[in-house]
Amino acid sequence: MNRPISGFSKKSKQEKIDWLAENYLQNNPASVQILKKYWNEDAHLQQLHDDFIENTLSNYYLPFGIAPNFLINGKLFALPMVTEESSVVAAASNAAKFWLERGGFNAEVISTEKNGQIHFNFEGSEKSNEAFFDAVKPKLLKSIQAIEKNMKARGGGMLELSLMDKSHILEGYYYIHATFETLDAMGANFINSCLEQMANTFEEEAKNFETFQKDDTYPEVVMSILSNYVPECLVRAKVSCKVEELTTKHFDGKQFAEKFVRAIEIAKTESRRAVTHNKGIMNGVDAVVLATGNDFRAVEAGVHAYAARNSYYGSLTHAKIEDNIFTFWIELPLAVGTVGGLTSLHPLTKLAFEILQKPNAKELMEIMAVAGLAQNFAAVRSLVTTGIQKGHMKMHLMNILNQLHATKEEKEKAMEYFMTKPVSHSSAADFFKTIEKLIRIEF
Repeated sequence: MNRPISGFSKKSKQEKIDWLAENYLQNNPASVQILKKYWNEDAHLQQLHDDFIENTLSNYYLPFGIAPNFLINGKLFALPMVTEESSVVAAASNAAKFWLERGGFNAEVISTEKNGQIHFNFEGSEKSNEAFFDAVKPKLLKSIQAIEKNMKARGGGMLELSLMDKSHILEGYYYIHATFETLDAMGANFINSCLEQMANTFEEEAKNFETFQKDDTYPEVVMSILSNYVPECLVRAKVSCKVEELTTKHFDGKQFAEKFVRAIEIAKTESRRAVTHNKGIMNGVDAVVLATGNDFRAVEAGVHAYAARNSYYGSLTHAKIEDNIFTFWIELPLAVGTVGGLTSLHPLTKLAFEILQKPNAKELMEIMAVAGLAQNFAAVRSLVTTGIQKGHMKMHLMNILNQLHATKEEKEKAMEYFMTKPVSHSSAADFFKTIEKLIRIEF
């Protein structure tokens, strides 16, 4: 029976591995070797990765790929993408090539405001609470001057403070809503530092507020934290062309456009479809978020909250046909940065920014929104024409063949065979058995 361990974080990497092997890996040398296989030979680089998180034992590799031919606001980009899902990079690349010949993508940042809250309890009168906030607000702003000095020098910093009454929902619950401009930084540490400092000032000043003293009732701060819901940090990306320009050798432009718009309307109406629809969008967005060292969990949380902002969960993309013009667009809240965190530390992240021609935060928002729009276009186009599985399973075939330990020659034969045939795990396995026999016969 395994027992809890004390002081694990203070052990060396080797000691941690030894403990793990003894308690959870049955001292299997092969399991331990897997951990060590993924260590970087460059000791300095490995130490850099070890320091990203706590209790690091090894590195976890994900493919770093490129989707070329993205024409965004008249400028050509190759998008670095990190993902484990087959067909994502291929789908994005195909969509980029499709729209390259039709004017490319247009993108614009609508707003860049971020926010956080000081949540507190108060059982006194609403009027005294409001009076205190009005009195203390200048002191709260003054208390963070040292923290926001550098940010202000660059044109950012605190924007506004407001008192929010939520006591009708939860008894005694109020919060101070703070808005910020963090420029090229995602700004989490900056925002949280400001909030915590203001929370301390808020409670200290409350002790000396005459009305509170008289009533012997004081506000109590529960917590101070930024929000990952940033509907005021918004970016839009779109494509458009004449309906007839959508015609290809595989489908009629008018029929395709009408079916495509209908598919988007379904995703706006039915949440079960919308979830998968938006997941596909995030396949593209997250891949660029990861490649650039940004926080994909924060982005995901904010985006999905935005998709449910109208009290139901719906599509993040929109489509219309108007005056024979097909237009397809997306609006996303994206709080991302180009400085700080992994963006300045991870060598591949720094390379990703080089590939993207060193964008600022606004430009990166535009690129990510375009990646999501491209991904969604590719997915919906497949759904309303050939079906999603044909392209997806073709890309997944290589994963299946690797699971079956296929040789290079066997892979080549399999790829050729399935060019015109549907792919499934069972069909690939059956073909693999057949080809093994043929190869043995040949030799």
